[in-house]
Amino acid sequence: MIEIWNTALFYPLLNLLMWLYKLTGNFGWAVITLTVGLRAIMTPLVWNSMKAMKKQQELAPELAKLKIEYKDKKQELMTAQAELYKKNGINPASGCLPQILQIVVLIALFNAFNMVLNTPPAEIVAKLNPTLYSFNKLAENTQISPWFYSINMVKPDLINIPGIKFALPGVLVLLSALIQFLSSKMMMAENPTKADPDDVMASTSEQMIYMFPIMTIIFAYQFPAGLVLYWTVFSLVSGVQQYFATGWGGLTPWIKRLGLLK
Repeated sequence: MIEIWNTALFYPLLNLLMWLYKLTGNFGWAVITLTVGLRAIMTPLVWNSMKAMKKQQELAPELAKLKIEYKDKKQELMTAQAELYKKNGINPASGCLPQILQIVVLIALFNAFNMVLNTPPAEIVAKLNPTLYSFNKLAENTQISPWFYSINMVKPDLINIPGIKFALPGVLVLLSALIQFLSSKMMMAENPTKADPDDVMASTSEQMIYMFPIMTIIFAYQFPAGLVLYWTVFSLVSGVQQYFATGWGGLTPWIKRLGLLK
């Protein structure tokens, strides 16, 4: 199983990462280029799920009516909702595969980052070359710089301020959390109906808008900045794709208040 994982995903991603590093000369830009490329490849998978999400948002008023009509009749409500989805060509589970794929790629990249960045400089060639393809082998005495401008890709992006006993999240971490929040907000309906207190799924969706950014900051205290950079760029590209697929979504009222949208 491990050999299949390495051959099918880990080694290709590691080789692509190192090839991009050679091409750009900077590990940070290699991560950014790799992230944009991966998201572009996954576009056909996520596009349909984004469109399905838009249709579900448009059906929110009808779903609300069904909840009133079949109150205290959960089985009949589920059947009616399934029929409504089928009638409108919506598969609620269409977004599962892209989410699973993103998690799998994230794990593989995490392993690749660890292998590249946590290997002592004197051992980098000996450790990486057995995993690299023949055209991608490293030359002797190759040195890999972990710096992306002022950010060390090996270590967590944290700021230590004299007088404060704990480290504060860095600019990259805060930017990642902000983009995560805005992307999650875009996935919501423009004029969402008030969530039913008994609707666990709706309540959870609303909570996740705030939980994801908080979790991003918490995890960033443990993960290397290279992985945070990947997640930041990935979320940004996802937000752009979300805009072209469904518009501003839940951000629409805010955009209107700023006078950027009529």
